[in-house]
Amino acid sequence: MAREFGRPQRVGEQIQRELAMLMQRELKDPRVGMATVSAVEVSRDLAYATVFVTFLGKDDPKEIKAAVDALQHASGFLRSQLGKIIRMRLTPHLTFKYDESLVRGRELSTLIEQARARDSDEIDHSDDNLKD
Repeated sequence: MAREFGRPQRVGEQIQRELAMLMQRELKDPRVGMATVSAVEVSRDLAYATVFVTFLGKDDPKEIKAAVDALQHASGFLRSQLGKIIRMRLTPHLTFKYDESLVRGRELSTLIEQARARDSDEIDHSDDNLKD
């Protein structure tokens, strides 16, 4: 039976926890603001990690791009700090990407609510027509 969680997943979870703490405590760049590490995908050889982030209160694409660029610029610092915390032979190279799944989920929830409201209005109007 195969393992449920392989080493890349476990390393990704550890990197996610440690990066969240490092970004909160050590990163002083105002462009980043309140960043949340939503997921980390680590390559099978543990050499590369893609870090998915979201930002509290940032909806403008220019602000988001500036924040991701700031994180990418700080990736060397964050990688060196991770190397001190996580005992690994090789600390993965970090690539930061904006996680659009939360925004997309919010948009889909809004669309669903609008459709449900429209459906309930149509049902109410058809009931009124039946009474007349």
